[in-house]
Amino acid sequence: MSKVVLKHKRRKAIPKLHIKAGDTVKVLSGDDKGKTGRVIRVFPKKGLAIVEGVAIIKKRIRPKTNSRFPQGGTVEMERPIPVCKLQVIDPTTNKPIRIGRRWENDQWVRYSKKSGKVL
Repeated sequence: MSKVVLKHKRRKAIPKLHIKAGDTVKVLSGDDKGKTGRVIRVFPKKGLAIVEGVAIIKKRIRPKTNSRFPQGGTVEMERPIPVCKLQVIDPTTNKPIRIGRRWENDQWVRYSKKSGKVL
């Protein structure tokens, strides 16, 4: 009798986040509490987002010919922030809102829980 070995790799589902790149968000906690900025990039698997002008760090870079900074030196850049510390700002009222999802016209849309308007 031969053994049958099944090699199934289970893939973890990427969680849906309430934030997308391009959203304007407000920081709820941390050193940059109260600051607002535009989301540049989102990392759904890690639950992180990079916000423009928030959580700035200084990074020392070596001189390399093939890099973005061939001369090297100290560069200021944004570090990722946990998504749970961010809240989306409604473009019409400029106030922080909670986001919901609903099925409309054969697709999922994000909407404001306060006003009910689609974002």
